Amino acid sequence: MADTKVEISHDNSTVIPNPNAPSQANNPLSRKLNKILETRLDNDKEMLEALKALSVFFTENSLRTRRNLRGDIERRSLGINEEFARIFKEVKEELESVHEDVQAMSTCCDEMTSRLKAAKEQTQDLIVKTNKLQGENHRLEVRAQVAQAFLDKFQLSTEEMAILRGARDASITEDFFKALSRVKHIHEDVKILLRTNQQTAGLEIMEQMAVLQETSYEQLYRWAQNECRGLTQESCDISPVLTQAMEALQDRPVLYKYTLDEFGTARRCAVVRGFIDALTRGGPGGTPRPIEMHSHDPLRYVGDMLAWLHQATASEKEHLEALLKQVTLQGVEENMQDVVGHITEGVCRPLKVRIEQVIVAEPGAVLLYKLSNLLKFYHHTISSIIGTSVASLLIAMEEMHVLSKKMFFNSLSLHASRLMDKVELPPADLGPTASLTQTLSLLREVLASHDSSVVPLDARQADFAQVLSCILDPLLQLCTVSASNLGTADMATYMVNSLYVMKTTLALFEFTDKRLEMLEFQIEAHLDTLINEQASYVLTRAGLSYIYSCVQQHSTEQGPLSLLPSMDSSSVKAAMVQFDRYLSSPDTFVMPQLNFLLSAAIK
Repeated sequence: MADTKVEISHDNSTVIPNPNAPSQANNPLSRKLNKILETRLDNDKEMLEALKALSVFFTENSLRTRRNLRGDIERRSLGINEEFARIFKEVKEELESVHEDVQAMSTCCDEMTSRLKAAKEQTQDLIVKTNKLQGENHRLEVRAQVAQAFLDKFQLSTEEMAILRGARDASITEDFFKALSRVKHIHEDVKILLRTNQQTAGLEIMEQMAVLQETSYEQLYRWAQNECRGLTQESCDISPVLTQAMEALQDRPVLYKYTLDEFGTARRCAVVRGFIDALTRGGPGGTPRPIEMHSHDPLRYVGDMLAWLHQATASEKEHLEALLKQVTLQGVEENMQDVVGHITEGVCRPLKVRIEQVIVAEPGAVLLYKLSNLLKFYHHTISSIIGTSVASLLIAMEEMHVLSKKMFFNSLSLHASRLMDKVELPPADLGPTASLTQTLSLLREVLASHDSSVVPLDARQADFAQVLSCILDPLLQLCTVSASNLGTADMATYMVNSLYVMKTTLALFEFTDKRLEMLEFQIEAHLDTLINEQASYVLTRAGLSYIYSCVQQHSTEQGPLSLLPSMDSSSVKAAMVQFDRYLSSPDTFVMPQLNFLLSAAIK
């Protein structure tokens, strides 16, 4: 039956049962064959695998090989089992070796566990102590961090302490101000501690910072004082560190004021020395020349001194602004005004002495007036720089201005009194006298210098009125006195000419409208007199004077005019004929005085 199976498998043929064959359902062989025939090898994977394994060693399909196939399979199975047994034996031996090793390790672990238990029982107290110490160490580390943060916030570092407690002659750097600022912040922040339960520590730190602040400010003040004492050169260079020092010292008003005073004293010496050098030695290398070289020219002499002071005042104001540019105190502008006033106070005496010498020497009214205007201009200019009028320099300049103005008006008054002491008679041509011409020339020079001055407009206008009063009023009085002994026509002509010259002089300048109007009224009054005199002269020459007076005085009660003497028709007719001759040639009856009138428009 086995051979039959092999053949069927090898030939891969299908046996189709004969339907005409008799039924063999009860035959076991038949049932088995039918089962084999009904089996589909494509779905039997085990069979396929078995056949595939069989094909490896079953290479020849013959009767002998088919008969020996079972034995071959069994021998092959036996060989495989023997090989498996051999290999498994090796595995068993290895496992036994591993088991022995594991058993040994287990024994060792048990021994170590026993020893560890014994050691643990012996070191239990040490472990507890170690854990306790570790916890304590952690707490101490936290406390150390808190303490370090506290120190960082409320204490200075070693470097900062060394900077603030440096030597007395140590220089101040940027680090000093950083450390000082930190001290101030600590002093402010420590107030927080006073509101907690750390008041004792807060008070100690506050006291420590307060002492350190005072020491630092004292050191900073000494350094700033020494720096200011060295600023005695004409060119002053304010260092940024000194500017920062003034900013820091503003928290200590007394030290701040003392430092400013020291700066002012040093700069005052520098300005006085520079002013004396400018007067006597001149600039570097002799350029510009010494101001004293121009003492023969009073206007330039005084102008050069005032110009130098103006430049020096502006420079000192700039130096002070650079020094205090970071100061935020209220009233810093007033401090600057006071210091600049103190700096320029030293030059007051040498300036005042020299200007007084020029003024007292009486250089003349015009020059005195120019000096007065020059002093007024520089007083106004320098006061705008200093910002106050109470500075000693401005007070001295105002005194010199008042003195020069007083001397100027004294000079004018003296000139007027000399004119009145020796009244000059009018010339034969009834023109202005030499003294009048000279005085008007003086007035012209004064007014010309007044127009060219640079003092404020309102001050110039006030001075103008006073100058005109001091000169014109005496001149009008002089002309009146001088013409008092002249006849009516001569006096009117002389006065018209004199007033006309005054008017033409004043017409060239501003602020003279009121005076010109007054002179015009006086000229018209004297012209009315001349017109009356000219009419009387014409009537007399034409023979109408008697007739005109009779007509003027006649009334209707006296009867006809022809009844009066020399009023008959023939006399009146002769007079009218003569008047007709005048009308045909009016120049023949012009008064001689009219030819002396200077104004063609008035003629």
